[in-house]
Amino acid sequence: MMKPYPGDNLTLVQKVFNYRLSRTRRIVENAFGILVSRFRIFQKPIATDVNTVDKIVLAACALHNWLRKEKRNNYITHCDVDREDTEARNIIHGTWRTETTGLENLCRQGSNHPSISAVQKRETI
Repeated sequence: MMKPYPGDNLTLVQKVFNYRLSRTRRIVENAFGILVSRFRIFQKPIATDVNTVDKIVLAACALHNWLRKEKRNNYITHCDVDREDTEARNIIHGTWRTETTGLENLCRQGSNHPSISAVQKRETI
């Protein structure tokens, strides 16, 4: 998992990286959050093999994209997803966050310090 540069004394390049990483995380959270709020199968662990889970996720994404195209005004609105108020410099949470409890916070998966390999990959990016 990519981690932002820590601290306040960052270079411009590091600040830009942190902003882009944060924005990417929000986009992924929106995508999964919307899937969970729209498709109940994602509200609990799926008891099947990995290949079937892959097919379920792809089918849900395809159905989601079709619904967005065909039911443009009825399926999802700009209020459903997180958005950024660039003037006030804050994030306005989408309604999907209050419509479901399907996503759970992850526990810490090890130390809070990235591995040397992760740091090198971040520098490359």
